[in-house]
Amino acid sequence: MKRLVFEPEHEQLRDTAKRYIDREVAPNAARWEENGIVDRAAYAAAGRYGLIGFNMPEEYGGGGSDDFRFNAVVVEEIAKFGFLTPALSVHNDIVGPYLKTLATPEQKERWLPGYSAGALIGAIAMSEPGAGSDLAGIRATAIRAGDDWILNGSKTFISAGINADLVIVVARTDPDAGHKGFSLLVVERGMAGFERGRKLDKMGQPAQDTAELHFTDVRVPAANLLGDEGRGFYHLMANLPAERLSIAISAVAGARETYRQTLQYAKDRTAFGQSIGSFQHNRFVLAELDTELDIAEQYVDRCLRAVVDGELTAVDAAKAKWWCTELAKRVVDACLQLHGGYGYMNEYKVAKDFVDTRIQTIYGGTTEIMKDLIGRSLGL
Repeated sequence: MKRLVFEPEHEQLRDTAKRYIDREVAPNAARWEENGIVDRAAYAAAGRYGLIGFNMPEEYGGGGSDDFRFNAVVVEEIAKFGFLTPALSVHNDIVGPYLKTLATPEQKERWLPGYSAGALIGAIAMSEPGAGSDLAGIRATAIRAGDDWILNGSKTFISAGINADLVIVVARTDPDAGHKGFSLLVVERGMAGFERGRKLDKMGQPAQDTAELHFTDVRVPAANLLGDEGRGFYHLMANLPAERLSIAISAVAGARETYRQTLQYAKDRTAFGQSIGSFQHNRFVLAELDTELDIAEQYVDRCLRAVVDGELTAVDAAKAKWWCTELAKRVVDACLQLHGGYGYMNEYKVAKDFVDTRIQTIYGGTTEIMKDLIGRSLGL
């Protein structure tokens, strides 16, 4: 089914993304996997290709586009290749909007030119050892001291935590104000008391630098407060829908590519004198997966149109996030089964996809949290 949400200019960026992956990512992916981290130079290269910064204001070196469909194109092409890539979605879809919408003119002058070029890499630090989906349980604190905030606490599961130059830290600035007691502080590389812990040993996505971060009496200048004091929780709620839609887009595109390769394998692989795809059970499985991916893609495209029209709600994004990531999990599992013993071999992409996609139903808000959000919107 033809997708109607994209225009010719979006497909032009898609072609650019493919060239970037072929020239800058594919030749280095095995080395990044072995080293357990993507080279910082890959972000600078993405900047040269125009794959980051396109949604930043032109006066700060960006492309001036406020069209999330460009974000979607980059997300889809990265997802098709796999997770041995720079975290461009974190850069464009998660951290970038905070800097674009909340930064003061002075902050934009300091950060956005480098961010748009890929010279500065961003991360956002929400999750803590004792507070994952429950953001209200955050214990990191920041106390005002003259012209500084004194930040203390630890964060975990932070994407791009090793490479990041700018870390947006969610901290409690008023312990007695409940949801109104959180603020966002930008911690910069090299600030005294800011230490990166271990790069976490994950079951999948080995080249993604997910890390622990520690803050011990870090003096963060008041000029690094992002957005309004005490409005941190509300800033998070405003930006989470785009993050969740981005994850849904990635889930469907990645699963679609796994399916495409599996379909070809089912045509080529023979057993008992015929292709394994020609057996009725396998043919039915492949038919079901193709149908479900088409349906999920249509809902994602409707959400993209809603973003363009300024109509996407947190509930819409939550529906896309939980459904598409759960679908991706089922698709990849079925594809691995169709590969038989070869599917269990890491030399086959489906084996990597199996462990890499598993986290998608967890990060950005678990499936259970998404369903709870939707349920509450129904008055339940």
